[in-house]
Amino acid sequence: MTVELKIPAMGESVVEVTIGTIFKPSGSSVALDEEILEIETDKVNQVLTAQASGTLHLTVKTGDQVKVGAPIGRIEEGAKASTPTPAPSLKKEEIPSVKSALPPSLSTLPPVRKGVDASIEERRAVDEKKSVAKHVQKEPERAGERRERMSNLRRVIAERLVKVKNETAMLTTFNEVDMSAVMAVREKEQEAFQKRHGIKLGFMSFFVKAAVAALEEFPVIGARIEKEEIVFPEKANIGVAVSTERGLMVPVIQKAKDLSFAEIEKQLKQFAEAARKGTLSIDAMQGGTFTITNGGVFGSLLSTPILNPPQSGILGMHTIQERPVAIKGHIAIRPMMYLAVSYDHRIVDGKDAIQFLSHIKQSLEEPTRLLLDL
Repeated sequence: MTVELKIPAMGESVVEVTIGTIFKPSGSSVALDEEILEIETDKVNQVLTAQASGTLHLTVKTGDQVKVGAPIGRIEEGAKASTPTPAPSLKKEEIPSVKSALPPSLSTLPPVRKGVDASIEERRAVDEKKSVAKHVQKEPERAGERRERMSNLRRVIAERLVKVKNETAMLTTFNEVDMSAVMAVREKEQEAFQKRHGIKLGFMSFFVKAAVAALEEFPVIGARIEKEEIVFPEKANIGVAVSTERGLMVPVIQKAKDLSFAEIEKQLKQFAEAARKGTLSIDAMQGGTFTITNGGVFGSLLSTPILNPPQSGILGMHTIQERPVAIKGHIAIRPMMYLAVSYDHRIVDGKDAIQFLSHIKQSLEEPTRLLLDL
């Protein structure tokens, strides 16, 4: 029995994929559920597994662009894997000459001159042909360089980043927040929180809640442009950028306002683990209305985050650093963090963006407002 292999459906927005690493070559034996090849999309990579045991026959190679639903091979159930057939030995008179294997422009040997040994003349002609062949070959890579194929995910990321710069009026506004209050809550309640919910209380859940509260006050930050209309979503779905070896992925916390701190932390942990394992689903990255990215985990002090289209706003977190600040006429050392909000100036006025970020700052400096949903 023959089992046809096709590219599976991978979400409404995915119509074409790229064939990535092939784990089992054509002609080899495969077992049920054994990994065959990797499928790359503009969002995630997925692995295609064998739907039966037998001999694998592939019609694609790494780098091929294939439509969703298109056939890429088959599995012959019960068939034995093919073994390479040894090349038949050639008789002396059947061995092709060097002359017949060369292109016409190089196939004519110069005539042997009188008084010159024929073997010397033949060697000279062969050397000339090798020299010409070397010249027409592809220029080798420069010393010290290494080349690798750009993954489909990385290619799409590159295209979208350029598109954002070219098609939006992106602007960034900055502020700084005193993280003392949030750090105090975490330190005081961490043990009880972890004991009850089985997960640590991190910083990101505070930022998610603060962003949701600010979006309720300034909904245009979470809006998007569709042709000549501004679309305002009913719920705030917060995307959280996760860095992986394959590139940046942004899983989405759906209806974040309806979730508790513990539920947000659990989703964040699940998303991070799935993203790094390469098992994050496309559905998990759909429907975002606003994004949060944390360059602070890598030591970034300040940055200008780039928009995640079609969204109109993104919040950048940064590293917490103790700095001297003036408080009621006195100098104090406080754990400070720079915040940055990039926004699409086509629909977001600077005043709204500044007040939006100030709202986030206030929520973080008075976290009881978030805990009490004020």
